[in-house]
Amino acid sequence: MLKTRLDAARIRAARRMIDPVFLDSPLYRCEALEPGLGCTVSIKLETANPVRSFKARGTEVVTSLLAEKGSRDVVCASAGNLGLALAWSGRRRGLAVTVVASRFATAVKLDRIRALGARLELVDGDHEMARERAAAIARYDGIRLLEDSLDIETCEGAATIGLELVDGAPSFDTVLIALGGGALATGVGHVLKALAPEVEVICVQPLGAPAMTRSWHQRRVVTTDSTDTIADGVAGRRPVPAVLDDLLLVADDAVLVQEASITAGMRILLEHAGLVVEPSAALGIAAILEDRARFAGRHLVTIVCGSNVDVGAYRHWVGMTPVHRP
Repeated sequence: MLKTRLDAARIRAARRMIDPVFLDSPLYRCEALEPGLGCTVSIKLETANPVRSFKARGTEVVTSLLAEKGSRDVVCASAGNLGLALAWSGRRRGLAVTVVASRFATAVKLDRIRALGARLELVDGDHEMARERAAAIARYDGIRLLEDSLDIETCEGAATIGLELVDGAPSFDTVLIALGGGALATGVGHVLKALAPEVEVICVQPLGAPAMTRSWHQRRVVTTDSTDTIADGVAGRRPVPAVLDDLLLVADDAVLVQEASITAGMRILLEHAGLVVEPSAALGIAAILEDRARFAGRHLVTIVCGSNVDVGAYRHWVGMTPVHRP
């Protein structure tokens, strides 16, 4: 039995708390990707929902439990997607949501957070500074601080993806998971190691934000002074020790990929799968591109975890030429 913080009964209970619009996301083999990658590729598409990312699986659990207890306020720090998901879930249950983010976060994510009625506070720094400010607000106001990956509900909400993978694609032998704070990787990884232990769980992180990957390899928390990546959704500098402990039990490997591979992955997903994705969602494809020999002949599942992109930045990343109209 796995000795992680996650619990199988709570993961199954989480499915009953999550709005069905976020459950049973598309899972399909994408043959158009395969000639260029040299392996069989299935996509688990976590962007076809109201917040365009997997994050609501966790925030649905958190806000459901808060509402049951009569709580009315919650605050989080976010690079964008968690805050957007918390705003959506909180509005649904009548909670007052505060989101703290870097003012350098993707504008479309910040605009959508405001549109969903959350109070948005911006800091002049990175995500770690936003985390510190959110914690200060929680202490001062006496309200619930939602900490992604540390709060087990975020991991167990994400773990419901693992249940769907096991039920829907029994033939795959490898899953590629974007690695940031660790909720997605530990959640999905826990389920796979419990129910399909033969499946290799590989976490993928940008070379410009390597803290969790370095920590996994050294089996201790390794922090970095800064990050330098377009994949803002996974750009943390300070891994949470309890999350790392879980990751060490459920991940078979953790790899780093270059920025050029991330943008190439985004372009491939657009051209061959018709998917507009944010950089974090292309990490799995980037890993294949950087090590084709390793994955040759395998059946891989990659979790496409978010699609909230700034259109101008996206066009630049994938090399799209603007259309000039008369």
